Formats: sequence, C-alpha cells, structure tokens
Amino acid sequence: MGNPAGVKRDFVALEKRRLKAFKLLSAGVPQAEVARRVGVHRQSVSRWAKEAKAKGRAGLLKAGRAGRMPRLSPAQVEEIKAALLQGPEAHDYATALWTIPRVRALIGQLTGWEFHVGHVWRLLRRFGWSSQRPPGRAMERNEPAIAQWKRTDCPRLKKKP
Repeated sequence: MGNPAGVKRDFVALEKRRLKAFKLLSAGVPQAEVARRVGVHRQSVSRWAKEAKAKGRAGLLKAGRAGRMPRLSPAQVEEIKAALLQGPEAHDYATALWTIPRVRALIGQLTGWEFHVGHVWRLLRRFGWSSQRPPGRAMERNEPAIAQWKRTDCPRLKKKP
C-alpha cells in the first residue's frame, strides 16, 4: 500500500513503536495484546518478534535511509553549484544562458555521471533556481521605429469594416 503521495514516513516514530513492542514482548505480553497496545497489525508484531529473536533489539532499530543512495556526494553537489555560479561563459559557451542540456553536460564533465534532464531540473530547483527565459528580441531592434510603425502604418494596413 505505502503512503499517500507526498507523505513522508517518520522513521524515528516507527523505530520507537517497534522498540515499545519489543519491551512488551520481553515482558511476556502476548503478540495480539502487543499489537493492540502499539496500534499495528498482529502480523507486524509477529515479524518483529521473529526479527528480535534472531538479532535481538538491534534487529528492530531503523535501517538508515530509505531508497537508493544519491549518485552525487555533497562535495560534488557544491562543486556543481560553484561551477554554475561562474556562468556559462566561464565554461566556453557563447551566451550567458544556462540551459538544461548545458547543465547536464557540465555535470557529466565534473562528475562523470550522465543525468536525465528531469533530474538535472530537480538539482537546479534544489539550488533555488527557476526557469528564466530571456525575451526573444533582436539586439538590433529599433523601438522608436516600431512605435512609429504601429501608430501610422499598421492602422492603414488593417482592413476596415
């Protein structure tokens, strides 16, 4: 079943519950009663009792972090962040714009890991960066001429009812 999306498991609370069950089991309380007192299913208590019998109290302690270990070490993450703050020009790019493919290539150069673009985006969000798109306007744009055209030529070219 698992937890609903976005709900984190409280590993400390889960460990406390297992240790409370261990204490009750050690005192000779039946498994069904332990399950009622701790608020879990009898099968969980049975599994914990089996684990406690095999490994003792240490078998009921939390196992550490859940899920896959991160590919990047904290030092590598800081190295990537520092390289990004130098700007794209410092890494031989022609424009001052970090794109996802550019960041992905930079991560590959610095760490040797090839990341999916979705994971690159997660890393950038972790740094507090957001998607910023510069306006797609030509550098040679002549604003006064454009305003003049909109005032005089555009209304003349429009169809009249």
